[in-house]
Amino acid sequence: MGVEIERKFLVDGDAWRDEVRESHAIAQGYLSRGAGNSVRVRSYDDQRAKLTIKGKEFGFSRLEFEYDIPIEDARELLELAQPLVIQKCRHIVGAGHRVWEIDVFEGAHDGLVLAEIELGDEAEDFERPRWLGREVTGEEAYYNSTLAGV
Repeated sequence: MGVEIERKFLVDGDAWRDEVRESHAIAQGYLSRGAGNSVRVRSYDDQRAKLTIKGKEFGFSRLEFEYDIPIEDARELLELAQPLVIQKCRHIVGAGHRVWEIDVFEGAHDGLVLAEIELGDEAEDFERPRWLGREVTGEEAYYNSTLAGV
C-alpha cells in the first residue's frame, strides 16, 4: 500500500527558478473522482506516463497507487478525460537539503504557481524557502482535480 504525505503552498516570486534541476511538460487528466478518491492519467513530456489512484486525505496523508503505462495508452486516456485535463510545467527544485516540485499552470490557470513537498511523516520538519508563500494543503480549490474541473 502506498501512502503520500504532501504539503502544498503558493509560490511568491521567481527566486526558485535559480535552483531548477529539471523540468517536464505535464498533461494530466481525470478519469474519475468521487467520495474523496480520484483516478488520473499523466504524461510527462509526451514520452512516459503513469496511471494514479488516490484515496481520501487524512491530515496531510492519503493512499496513492501509481503505475507506469504505455504512452500510447496515456494519449488515448487523456482524450477520454477531455475536458478534465490540465497542462502544467513541473520544475524539480532543490532548496537546502530538500527537493520541491513547482507546478506552473497553463491555459485557464495561467499564472498559478504551486509548490509541493513530500514528507516521510506528517510531523516532519522542513525549512521554508524564501519563495514559499501561503500554505494551501487541504484547500480543495488548489487540488489538481478541482483545477481540471472535476
